[in-house]
Amino acid sequence: MTDRVLSDAYPEGGLWRLDAYLKSGGYEGARKALTGMKPEEVVDEVKKANLRGRGGAGFPAGVKWSFVPRTADKPVYIALNADEGEPGTAKDRAILAHNPHAVLEGLLITAFAVGAHDAYIYVRGEYEALARRLEEAIGEAAAKGFLGARVFGRDFRLDVTVHRGAGSYICGEETALLESLEGRRGEPRLKPPFPAAVGLFQAPTVINNVETLACVPLIIRNGADWFVKLGLPKDGGARVFTVSGAVVRPGLYEIAHGTTLRQLIFEHAGGLRPGRTLKAVIPGGMSAALLRADEVDLPLDFDSLARSGSMIGSAGVIVIDDTANLLVVLNVIARFYAHESCGQCTPCRLGTAWIRKVAGRLVEGRGGPGDLDEIARVAGGIKGRTQCPMGDGAALPIIALVGKFRAELEAALHG
Repeated sequence: MTDRVLSDAYPEGGLWRLDAYLKSGGYEGARKALTGMKPEEVVDEVKKANLRGRGGAGFPAGVKWSFVPRTADKPVYIALNADEGEPGTAKDRAILAHNPHAVLEGLLITAFAVGAHDAYIYVRGEYEALARRLEEAIGEAAAKGFLGARVFGRDFRLDVTVHRGAGSYICGEETALLESLEGRRGEPRLKPPFPAAVGLFQAPTVINNVETLACVPLIIRNGADWFVKLGLPKDGGARVFTVSGAVVRPGLYEIAHGTTLRQLIFEHAGGLRPGRTLKAVIPGGMSAALLRADEVDLPLDFDSLARSGSMIGSAGVIVIDDTANLLVVLNVIARFYAHESCGQCTPCRLGTAWIRKVAGRLVEGRGGPGDLDEIARVAGGIKGRTQCPMGDGAALPIIALVGKFRAELEAALHG
């Protein structure tokens, strides 16, 4: 376990006021970047830190920034993804509540690195209190000269706008988020072109997650080598995990990449409730493939979980014990994705609706084993055939559930 860095202020009530954040060294990373570094040096430092995106895809942040063209005749924008609609995930809202200035400082450094002067924070519609807190923090930072015109006395401007979404899961996908920001229905765009070249208002755009940008000031302040040592060579830094479900101490845990899933559940989160045994774990938010109890010795890093057929995703760990009815779990997953499908892609629109119908029939005791085959077949038809990752997110947990727990699901049908 590493020392907490992002979550260090949580028990003390947070650093959400600017005075408290400044006392902790806040905005020193931004000052260092804007007054003593070139933009390309900032990009290189974040690349060296191996900061991979904390929103789910795990793409290296510095590499993403380097894709922004330096000679574009259009403005560069930043869109911060604070939608966080993944079931089982609550890390970003905690960062926004306790440490919004870390996010704003990360935005400022990113803007300097890529040459952006306008940033938009896309906040999930249900997070009204967090949106207001962000707006307060923006006002504090602007009053101190950390945002607005001539930041740190330099000829550099950054204006930040908070944009409230409407609570649509699909708007967590980066191009659907851009469509929503532009005032249209949130539906994913075809890629390529990618947002770094053609994004918001058809201009180059950097899109990053809340936790990702909150790490950036720490990297610039303490150096890439320090950040890498917190985690693994290919996965720099620590990671904030949300642990929920059948554990003694559900909550947020900031741990080093490479810590095993078993350690997170049984050491950090206190293990299962007395008398209960582990049945399954969803390791990266509900769109990740389930793992069996005998698979929890996997290290928690991007590559290890990918090799297992699952993913670290949004780091939302959902623990399932022996009291859970997996038919109910199947039905909950099916209902969610059928409800949240934007309907743009036929495999996702029809497939998720059909799985929900069949899963509902099974839960009500009106189905049979052949329905499990039908669910697996339809989920397989969704996987890899949609315009955005939601199709795979809907299919993977269902395929894993039916494949790994078939005997238990069939027993429940007859029970």
